Amino acid sequence: MSVKKNSHDLHGSAPEKSDTAILLIDVINDMEFPRGKALLRFATKAAERIAKLKKRARQAGIPVVYVNDNFGRWKSDFRRIVDHCLQDEIAGKSVAKLLLPSEEDYFVLKPKHSGFFSTSLDILLNYLGASKLILCGFAGDICVLYTANDAYMRDYDLVIPRDCIASETKVGNDLALQHMKRFLRADVRNSAASDLRQKLPGIRKNRSAAKADALHPNRRDEGVSRRGRMHSVHRPIDARMLSQGFFKSGVEIHHRIGLVLGP
Repeated sequence: MSVKKNSHDLHGSAPEKSDTAILLIDVINDMEFPRGKALLRFATKAAERIAKLKKRARQAGIPVVYVNDNFGRWKSDFRRIVDHCLQDEIAGKSVAKLLLPSEEDYFVLKPKHSGFFSTSLDILLNYLGASKLILCGFAGDICVLYTANDAYMRDYDLVIPRDCIASETKVGNDLALQHMKRFLRADVRNSAASDLRQKLPGIRKNRSAAKADALHPNRRDEGVSRRGRMHSVHRPIDARMLSQGFFKSGVEIHHRIGLVLGP
């Protein structure tokens, strides 16, 4: 893992260059929503693990990016969201205190579930030179899952420590982890077992190679993606599939409509 500082632009405060970045998803969260207390029950322990992982990441020179929902407060900003979670009497205060951002951290506000949707996250990660992302946060089966899906489609390698995400239920969290391990090829070992500097074993080509494939499609075997396995194959969706309950959850949809994603 390479890290170097840039100081020649952005008035001396340009971000470091690193092939790895850690994303903290919706960890500054007041938990004041339906079933927020159910999430908080699991999030508190996960937050303790995330705080330790963040400390390790900073010691290793890995940049930390807070990818946080704006919670529908369109006139707000990240600093106000932090202040709200610290100063007001809200359920998520203890978690926010554990995971306070520091001066050197970055932040991106997102309007929807995925950290990539209508945000500058991809631009920031590209500037950092990141190709491997470590995802932590809440909820594991919603915003972490959606962000992981979008990261995978952008050719990032993924590490999602299973003890650093939390959902409203253990079942939902476990299903999301199974999905991310199997279909997104994420490393989902516990945070203590994760080597933050370890290169992942060739799951994807780098971005420049991926772009070359896109520019020269004849270089690839027909029907085989740049990741070396079959393209997704969709069966037409019909009324019978809907009536038989093929779309019970976002996790199950990949099993139900026959995406061929390899082992």
